[in-house]
Amino acid sequence: MSILKNVTHYMLIGITALSLAACNDGKAERAGEKIDEAVQDAGNAVEDACEEVKEKANAEDTDC
Repeated sequence: MSILKNVTHYMLIGITALSLAACNDGKAERAGEKIDEAVQDAGNAVEDACEEVKEKANAEDTDC
């Protein structure tokens, strides 16, 4: 029974350590978030430009 208790104890410590490490907002994660925002902003700008062109061309479907 002592071995099972020790294994369970070490597993809980390992899971806790991995969980805390996964929550770390390091430089790479912040850089990734900035890249995601830039890509999303660029996509929105393209979509806005497309809708504006369709609107000026009097297209029936202005959704891009």
